[in-house]
Amino acid sequence: MPKYRYKAFNEAGSIVEAEVEYPDQEALAIDLQSKGLTLINVSPLAEEKGKDKGISGFSISIGGKVKDRDLSLFCRQLGTMIGAGLSVVDALNILAEQLPNKKLADASKEVARMISEGMPISASMAKFPSVFPEFIVNLVSVGEETGNLDLALIRAAEYYEKMAFIKSKIKSASFYPTFVVIIATAIVSGILYFLVPTFASLYKGLGGELPLPTQMLMAASDALRSKIIHLIAFIVGFSFLFRFLMKNSYQFRKAVHAFMLRAPKMGELVMKSTIAKFSRSMATLFTSGVALERAFDIAGKVAGNVIIKEALEKAKKNVIEGSPMYKALENTGMFPRLIIAMVRVGEDTGKLDEMLDAVAKFYEDEFDKAVEGMIKLIEPMLMVFIGGVVGAILIALYMPIFKLGELIK
Repeated sequence: MPKYRYKAFNEAGSIVEAEVEYPDQEALAIDLQSKGLTLINVSPLAEEKGKDKGISGFSISIGGKVKDRDLSLFCRQLGTMIGAGLSVVDALNILAEQLPNKKLADASKEVARMISEGMPISASMAKFPSVFPEFIVNLVSVGEETGNLDLALIRAAEYYEKMAFIKSKIKSASFYPTFVVIIATAIVSGILYFLVPTFASLYKGLGGELPLPTQMLMAASDALRSKIIHLIAFIVGFSFLFRFLMKNSYQFRKAVHAFMLRAPKMGELVMKSTIAKFSRSMATLFTSGVALERAFDIAGKVAGNVIIKEALEKAKKNVIEGSPMYKALENTGMFPRLIIAMVRVGEDTGKLDEMLDAVAKFYEDEFDKAVEGMIKLIEPMLMVFIGGVVGAILIALYMPIFKLGELIK
């Protein structure tokens, strides 16, 4: 008899999940209904393989990571359809058929199903934290309470469009130097591994003493050829260890983030990026009606830097104790005077949301300019460095030829 795994709501509203044997799915559905259970999902156990299980027992097909652009598209389309008069359930079901991201589409179907069963929209989305971030859940919750769900979703769409823009700038700033360094490393390694040994065998027959740069180059080539397996193992092991520590060690992650903030040029870029994300998050959340304390929590997570997050936690504590927001930010010693002054003006005039939005736009523009400036600075520096390394190798290789008469014995 076939085995099935089902998920259902009981009369108390709790989720029930079990594996059972039934002749077919129809018999299973009829029996569950007679027991007062509302079926959510049922699938043969043979089909369970290869699926990525979501939160609270709901299964979501693997469809890749949900990116900021996917979330922006989802929020804008959902907000537009709700604003046009469609019900949330109908809008979600329509979106599920159109969304290019399979994981987001499957989650939309499940959320629509849960809403049709009587669960609030925000609570339904909260069941899938890997798909719908806390930022969206909070905006949707406020939209439900105020009756402006469509506006809340449009604000979320605009926010994720800005986040996607910032992240694309970061990628563009890191892609070129990373690519050039990888290619240069491959070229230098190829020269040391394949070309230098040919010259080494030639020079050995001469019998004379080679110039010091050539000896050092030969030694580096011998070390690379004899220890290449160990070198590859070290690089791979170091990469895995670094990623593991970044994910599991708070102190290690904090030390790395602190270094990034202090590093020349990079620190300025990281700070502007972090301030831009913080300001944009706070402006969107505050405008949507999210409580200031809650907005601090979410903005700290969005900022993506442990040092800034700790500073925001300290600022949040001061705000709860009654300190003005500008004073709380100033006491952390982490935020530029411009943002503190703008926040103070916003609090004094009652237009904090407008001031935060202005700060966000300013730092987004500053970050964009900083990225372009860094790319223009890095390009010639990399060319000079790579040219210098390759030139030094070639000079070291050909130096013995210039002294050929002295070397022949």
